[in-house]
Amino acid sequence: MIEKMKMVCVVSSVSRKDEMLDGLRSLGLLHLAEKKSPDRAVAERFTTLSKTAATLTDYAPDKKNKKKEPVPVLSDSEFEEMYQNVLATLDKKASLEQEISAANAEIERIKAWGNFSPEDVKRVKEDGYDLHFYRLGKNEYQMALQDPEIKMIALTPIDKMHTVAVLGTLPVTIPATEFTLPEKGIDELTAQIESCQTEIGTCEETLKKSSIYDTSFQVQMLKAQNAENYSSASETAENDEDFVWISGYLPEADLPKFKAAATEHKWAWAMDDVSEDDTEIPTKVKYGKVSGLIQPVFDILGILPGYRESDISLWFFLFFTLFFAMIIGDAGYGCLILITTIALVAKTKKFNTTTYLLLVLSIATIVWGAVTGTWFGMEKAMHVPFLKALVIPQFANYPDYFGVSATTQQNAIMKFSFTIGAIQMALGSLISIKKKLSEKNLSWVADLGWLVAVIGMYLLSLYLVIGQKLNIVPVFAMVGVAFILVVLFGGMSPDKTFGQGLKSGVADAFTVFLNTISCFGNVMSYIRLFAVGMAGFAISQSFNGIAAGFHGPLIILGVVVVLIGHGLNIIMCFLSVVVHGVRLNVLEFSGQAGLEWTGIAYEPFKVNEKIKK
Repeated sequence: MIEKMKMVCVVSSVSRKDEMLDGLRSLGLLHLAEKKSPDRAVAERFTTLSKTAATLTDYAPDKKNKKKEPVPVLSDSEFEEMYQNVLATLDKKASLEQEISAANAEIERIKAWGNFSPEDVKRVKEDGYDLHFYRLGKNEYQMALQDPEIKMIALTPIDKMHTVAVLGTLPVTIPATEFTLPEKGIDELTAQIESCQTEIGTCEETLKKSSIYDTSFQVQMLKAQNAENYSSASETAENDEDFVWISGYLPEADLPKFKAAATEHKWAWAMDDVSEDDTEIPTKVKYGKVSGLIQPVFDILGILPGYRESDISLWFFLFFTLFFAMIIGDAGYGCLILITTIALVAKTKKFNTTTYLLLVLSIATIVWGAVTGTWFGMEKAMHVPFLKALVIPQFANYPDYFGVSATTQQNAIMKFSFTIGAIQMALGSLISIKKKLSEKNLSWVADLGWLVAVIGMYLLSLYLVIGQKLNIVPVFAMVGVAFILVVLFGGMSPDKTFGQGLKSGVADAFTVFLNTISCFGNVMSYIRLFAVGMAGFAISQSFNGIAAGFHGPLIILGVVVVLIGHGLNIIMCFLSVVVHGVRLNVLEFSGQAGLEWTGIAYEPFKVNEKIKK
């Protein structure tokens, strides 16, 4: 369920501002209504720490060669000394690399002129010979030769161009490229590069020694992030000459804790219901023991119902489990997931929500695979009496063993898929109806119309896809009645009169018509549970068939084909769960239930125990 929120304003004297913020942070219940940016220096501390820690991972020793002795966590003063040394070392390394880059560029510029000493040229200039060096084209060179005023010496050509040393400068009438003398010659630049590389090696050794303190970096990053949150709260708090105050959202269930803390810290406070037009109310979902298993999926997808939306986590979990089982579809794969999960628990020696979810999903997959007779896509599994006894004949992927035709089996699975879809979408309509009835929103009648439309579209799907015999006239009548109900009541809301709602609904008649057609598509989309499951089954059969063609010494190659083939199939099945299984819940079902997943996560002002990404 989604917990109800209250708006709370906490007031204290200006002199006790820090005490108030410390108390609220220790309490860890108030979600700040507004968050201003923290102090710049505080925010930059976390950013710099995280970038430095990421950089040091490049210098971390290989895990295989890493010492097994635990690395102690540095104290604040020890860490700061090490950290500042790392920052200085990184800056020095970057400066040395720039120096090397500049030296290499200079070598590339002057190498065509040969290995000479700029100092020798400078001494010649000091003796009164103002030498300048140029590169000339053929025509320009001839012009220079014919000018009696120009005193020059021909040098070795560079890139098929004439090079000359000129006493003085060439006149502007002769286009030429003058060579700028370097500060250092090639030998000096090479020695400079070698010296820089040696210093870089020393820097890298320092960084390698510091890279083992990754845990200390994590500790300091957490402290920096908590300091950033505190600074943000401090900037957010408003004040006048005498008082300071801060507002936020508080779960109604936690009011006793808040009141006790307010009494203890001598805060003044005011409380009110959240405003009807407030769109920034955070969502705190209170999960049950079963519905809480879906939380890892919500976290991965980054979805959360809005504060005023319905909590469908339990239904989401139940349908997601069924969809997962049908899409993976193989009891053998389910066994692999179960074994992997058990091995993970044995290694970590702890259970969490994710491992419980994997256990449930793997067991569901085994059950579905057992009733369809699918064990790694092997037909010979049906030669085992126990495995054969678990199969529901109409669902069997090897129907010949049960005297059922392939068409009957496919129709049974498709009908089951449509039925699941109709049930889920009808449930979504009922959830929306219940919510609107509690809000005294007359548009619940439109949702009743959608419920009728779902049933009609379900029957139409059975008629068109699997050829089930039905009297189609009542079906179209149901769809027509549903359309009228949605048009007449779809625009109703508590803030409108009946006439205004009716006018709004009629104005959207064409959109309702398109949505009615879309409703049929939504029901039809559940056929993907059948199609994707059959695709995975066909792929596993194909790899088994390929492997069966290898005999004698080549049987090893057959084993490799089976392992790789089934491994790829499992990966594709998991991707299909994300693409199809999640979609049916997040779009079709949620849309029918009126969910847009617009929730803002409840994040109270508190001391975090781990870094938030």
